[in-house]
Amino acid sequence: MDMFQHNSYGFVILLSIILIQDVTESLRLTEVRIPNHVIRNNTVRLECHFDMNGEALYSVKWYKDGYEFYRYVPRDHPPAQVFMQNGIYVNLHNSSDNQVVLENVTLASTGRYRCEISGEAPSFTTVSDHGDMIVVATPDHGPVITGGKARYQIGDMVRLNCTSGRSKPAAHLQWFINGEPADPILTRQYETLVTGREGLETTTLGLEFRVRQRHFKKGDMKLKCLATIASIYWKSNEESVEGDRPLRTPYSSPIESRESVPPSSSKADRVQASNSSKNTSIFINSEIIKTLLFIISSTFFR
Repeated sequence: MDMFQHNSYGFVILLSIILIQDVTESLRLTEVRIPNHVIRNNTVRLECHFDMNGEALYSVKWYKDGYEFYRYVPRDHPPAQVFMQNGIYVNLHNSSDNQVVLENVTLASTGRYRCEISGEAPSFTTVSDHGDMIVVATPDHGPVITGGKARYQIGDMVRLNCTSGRSKPAAHLQWFINGEPADPILTRQYETLVTGREGLETTTLGLEFRVRQRHFKKGDMKLKCLATIASIYWKSNEESVEGDRPLRTPYSSPIESRESVPPSSSKADRVQASNSSKNTSIFINSEIIKTLLFIISSTFFR
């Protein structure tokens, strides 16, 4: 009797394993495609791909935040059915068992979408997967830079603000100095401003640093602010400022610098040297004449 019970338990366990393996291999969800970010008022396609492995399809259901909004049952006429939900506008003509097309998505369309596939009786096997979608209201204009000056000198303080246009979600701002990302320690993040019934958000990022010689590239300094939202929005604003050139002092004038160089042998120098030689020659000749006259007078007047 004990041997019979032992064999019975073993048979039940083995049968359960076979059934589980058969169910697992009979229906398989291969891919669910839900875009992470989409722009408001656009058309979106949600895809759900599956492999029945010979089993009959009972239904395909789509949920948003846990509430069903689309159902596809092949044996029903018509097979597709829509359940009203805020922010959900299904294009039935282009929707099927593998995809759901949403038109004119709004900010209310943001949420978690789940696809659920069920097999026919007797197993009614069900598999599902989900993904999150964010609808983006892009800014109505690019980032605006304020507080800048046309010229800066070495040692001056740069204090700028970059403000994004209203959007949802808020735009991410980043500063660049001469094409290189600014050190975060030089930036200041202000509190996000939320306005309007839709709760659109405005962000501001400050930039503050002291001007150094390295900041000028060929006499100019380029300051750029970049605003991004995920991978669907990317706009920037750049200002190019000049560095003030210090006035020349008498000690740094070209004339002064030329005088510090040993004088070259110019034509004027040669003329002056020639005149000096002539004067020396005249002086020597007069002395010789005086000597000769003295000798002659001494000889004749003894």
